[in-house]
Amino acid sequence: MKKLIYALVLTMTALFGFSAAAQTVMAQPEPDFDNPRKVVISLNEKDLKRVNTVLNNVMNIQKAYGRDNVQLAVVAYGPGIWAVLKDSPVRARIESMQMYDIEFVACGNTLDAIKKDEGDTIKGVRWARAGLVEVIERRLNGWVDLKP
Repeated sequence: MKKLIYALVLTMTALFGFSAAAQTVMAQPEPDFDNPRKVVISLNEKDLKRVNTVLNNVMNIQKAYGRDNVQLAVVAYGPGIWAVLKDSPVRARIESMQMYDIEFVACGNTLDAIKKDEGDTIKGVRWARAGLVEVIERRLNGWVDLKP
């Protein structure tokens, strides 16, 4: 029976071009240079493993769409603010991601709460008065918001 099923799968693959790899069906219109997907990602955790997971997710999104077909912004607030400070253990990684047009935004309210300011963040990190309001406003402007 297993041999019969295997033979049937092989035959269907040959006849209909099915592949073992799943393909994502893109919503219309598909993203392109003039109409990129816009994704804002929340980062509100300090745990290094979780921060790296979020950064991996961001890179995977860019890889899947292609650099010219997606705009990505990571908004750091609460405990996640530590990722965008100059003494961050992921500083080099964030600086590298910025070279690929990934935007990082620091929450001004969180910076105030920990007695830091824009000068304490990694160069190129943008400042917003309130991180969650930044996420809300981007969503209302058509951005997809994720909290991986």
